[in-house]
Amino acid sequence: VQLVESGGGLVQPGGSLRLSCAASGFTFSIYVAGWYRQAPGKQRELVATITGDLKTNYDDSVKGRFTISRDNAKNTVYLEMNSLRPEDTAAYYCNFPHSYLSPYWGQGTQVTVSS
Repeated sequence: VQLVESGGGLVQPGGSLRLSCAASGFTFSIYVAGWYRQAPGKQRELVATITGDLKTNYDDSVKGRFTISRDNAKNTVYLEMNSLRPEDTAAYYCNFPHSYLSPYWGQGTQVTVSS
């Protein structure tokens, strides 16, 4: 199992970023995928999830600003982030919760929102 996140960076408040997570080593399309984030000194938190049949769910803090999607043909899950705020600053990770895949994590991608 390999998870590789990318797309993070430094962005001004109100800006946008699109994160990607390329997955390999398992049958990607049948598992719920999630994006998590961890800010310095805080616990890792779940931001959004998407099922294999594209049902989505979001934490209230990102609802209306972030969009999770997946391309099962490319084994990739995305997180489109708009109207970014300083409090969105964190390392972002993808994961496949509630399955045997849940112990596997990638290296994460850093998102910094600052003027």
